[in-house]
Amino acid sequence: MGDERVKAEALQILGLFQVLPRLVVFDLDYTLWPFYCECRSKRDSPSLFRHARGIMYALKEKGVDMAIASRSPTPDKAKVFIDKLELQSMFVAQEIFSSWTHKTEHLQNIQRKTGIPYNSMLFFDDEDRNIDTVSKMGVTSVLVENGVNLDMFKLGLSNFATNFAASSRKQDE
Repeated sequence: MGDERVKAEALQILGLFQVLPRLVVFDLDYTLWPFYCECRSKRDSPSLFRHARGIMYALKEKGVDMAIASRSPTPDKAKVFIDKLELQSMFVAQEIFSSWTHKTEHLQNIQRKTGIPYNSMLFFDDEDRNIDTVSKMGVTSVLVENGVNLDMFKLGLSNFATNFAASSRKQDE
């Protein structure tokens, strides 16, 4: 399925929900692309998981901001790959650094930079430990096993809508 077809399907999925996240945060390794940066050379030609670009195009068209939260020990390589894939303009924040905090520090930095509350964020990652810790911050988090794809995207938006409604009700009480 080409990027435009994935984008069209992602736009249809986005249209199913009355409330959307203000920010979608992606991990890089094994979430947006099928490799670990540290195992590649800067000279390599990176690729994305097949639905990733179309999903990002759809989010951009809908005005939903995107950010990166990666614990890569080689941020220089990650940034080179982002440039090679022409994704630089897609992200309002890029937090790419090695850390033992399981992404809490990354999300805190993103929240400070964007001003977007945690309960207005949706996060995709391939590691349970990151999903667990970021979820405790109030961010709707989705574990992906073979990269972000349309099914995981729909699940994430559905979970976000449920969580957002629940957090809104709590604020009203």
